[in-house]
Amino acid sequence: MHILLLGTAAGGGFPQWNCRVPNSLKAWQGQAGAPARTQTSIAVSADRKSWTLINASPDLRAQILANPPLWPAEGLRHSPIADVLLTGGEIDFITGLLTMREGHRFTLHGTAETLDTLAANPIFGALPDERVPRNPIALDVPFRVAGGVTVTAFDVAGKIPLYLEGRGSLAGRRGTTIGLEITDGAKRVLFVPGCAAIDEALRARIDGCDLLLFDGTVWRDDELIRLGVSPKTGQRMGHVAMSGPDGAIARLAGLAIGRRVFIHINTTNPTLVAGTQERAEAEAAGWHIPQDGEDIEP
Repeated sequence: MHILLLGTAAGGGFPQWNCRVPNSLKAWQGQAGAPARTQTSIAVSADRKSWTLINASPDLRAQILANPPLWPAEGLRHSPIADVLLTGGEIDFITGLLTMREGHRFTLHGTAETLDTLAANPIFGALPDERVPRNPIALDVPFRVAGGVTVTAFDVAGKIPLYLEGRGSLAGRRGTTIGLEITDGAKRVLFVPGCAAIDEALRARIDGCDLLLFDGTVWRDDELIRLGVSPKTGQRMGHVAMSGPDGAIARLAGLAIGRRVFIHINTTNPTLVAGTQERAEAEAAGWHIPQDGEDIEP
């Protein structure tokens, strides 16, 4: 099984277009230890012929250009992307769908909650059902996707997208934030780009996996507050911190995990910059801070 890390940053990318915090400045300046990153999306395949895109970021066109396995390869119009799977209705997960409006046929998979969010916005009518059929997925029920892999969606602690807050219809509903278990029959990969808390059920599901791609949005919960750029904590945004007693590093320590990789890393997170104390602490705990374009075989 092959996993293309098309993008590894959180919403806004790195550096975010309007951000001048210290590590973002290093990226603006082109420093070698702070390479730019696009917003999180991956592509998965066991045969490297057909691919399933997981989350369609606003940076999708640039990500396809940077990854030759996703280039058109036959006829006048073609794409090896045969399925798109969404883990939620966040802006940085869905807006890349509009890049795929030029006549290509693919199946769009998501929970009923996510597909309802798309259906409520007429702009996604640019992807008509007869060309882009919607497949509602049930939690904890395996299903096959393009590229020869099987996926099981599962609920994780999270929150509804900020732009839907106050509307009430999705608040507290299972399926609003999901993780994915992906397997080719030999290897097992967990993809969890957003997670507000790590409970025992999630720990049990992760234990024994060959590769974990996990929410690394913030290093510490009050990171944005300390930097003076936002009043929101990581928890308020629906993300568990990397560090701290309830953070991902501590809560997932001791589990049997083949490879640990943080994804969806926010522009404010100091682990994005090589040589920082935070990067060193994450790596010492066995976590990899990836760059865009990595091709991982679990």
